[in-house]
Amino acid sequence: MKRRTLNPMKSLKKVFLILLFPLLAFTTAHKFYVTVTNIAYSEKDKALQITSRIFIDDLEKTLNERYGIKGRMATENELKDIEVYIEKYIRSKFILTINQEQREYTYIGKKYDNDIIVVYLEVPEVNYPEMKSISATNEMLTDMFDEQQNVVHFKLLGEKKSFVLTRDNNKGMLNLK
Repeated sequence: MKRRTLNPMKSLKKVFLILLFPLLAFTTAHKFYVTVTNIAYSEKDKALQITSRIFIDDLEKTLNERYGIKGRMATENELKDIEVYIEKYIRSKFILTINQEQREYTYIGKKYDNDIIVVYLEVPEVNYPEMKSISATNEMLTDMFDEQQNVVHFKLLGEKKSFVLTRDNNKGMLNLK
């Protein structure tokens, strides 16, 4: 009978693979489709200030699909008029109503924060004491991603409420009185 000798390196490789395989099974990347929008009232400015945080790659894919553009956001080759497309898209997907009346907002601008784009909006001349209700309809990215969730946080002089909006449930409303 022939005697087999163990190769310590081969054995070590097998043990390593056996231990590594279960770890790899749980570390597969899971993509989350989410935006976060904060709506706050500024007493100083008598305005609603809105910020929306959106993953750049999701917004770029959507703008490409919708308008046929390659924005190349947050790069030195960024499309010169990318903000025109961002504003156009936001206006088509985000609606704010106060006392059941749709309110126009001003697109202030954008900034990048790693892989996120932060979009700034403002509703000027808001008479907070007369506000009875406020609602946000947020359909951003829901036409592109089935799993898309849009979190909306209202923070209005002590009133705080958050909503998770989806394709089928795209409106959050806060009653103030």
